Amino acid sequence: MSVTIKNRITDDGSPTLYRPDLDEHYHSTNGAVQESTHVFIEKGLKPIMNKTDSIRILELGFGTGLNALLTEEYGCSAGHTINYIALETVPLVPEIWKTLDYQRPEILKQLHTAAWEEDVTIREGFQLKKHETSFQKFDSEKNFNLIYWDAFGPNKQPELWTLGIFEKCYQLMSPASILVTYCAKGDVRRAMQAAGFDVERLPGPPGKREMLRATKRL
Repeated sequence: MSVTIKNRITDDGSPTLYRPDLDEHYHSTNGAVQESTHVFIEKGLKPIMNKTDSIRILELGFGTGLNALLTEEYGCSAGHTINYIALETVPLVPEIWKTLDYQRPEILKQLHTAAWEEDVTIREGFQLKKHETSFQKFDSEKNFNLIYWDAFGPNKQPELWTLGIFEKCYQLMSPASILVTYCAKGDVRRAMQAAGFDVERLPGPPGKREMLRATKRL
């Protein structure tokens, strides 16, 4: 699938991407790195790191690779072992991802050049497997401790924010595992609750009042 994608600089100085066809940015324009750090690392990864040393993560929306980059940095630095599964329907071409001026460019390059549909060791303790597929078509024999739900917003991709989608998420997760997303819409929260999750409204990153964290019951 070929789409036009443009580079943009966010308010914290870190880059994101913009898709004119959706009129949507990949991250908050208030700050890409600070949003990803707040939502996915602080509210997702760190709580799971307190529960287990071996973590299986599913990310919907590999995109720029920023969430994987931050996860590798924080998780492996703390001595955890991470198996990271990422789904993406529109992989970035080199001409695009090479414009992303994040910290640790060599690791970012490894993430983007890692073969699709193969287990790839990025560094000791961090294994990546990227799937070029939709969540609807994805399945896994092993459950996940943590899901990063980083799809485009409900007004752009409504099919990824439904009760049926969150029921599938619930089935793919281990007991006491969590799902985090930047989205805080009421109908999304209610869909998560109807799927069986305990859902918290948490303070959002700069520019957003709230975000959601859903926990699978024991």
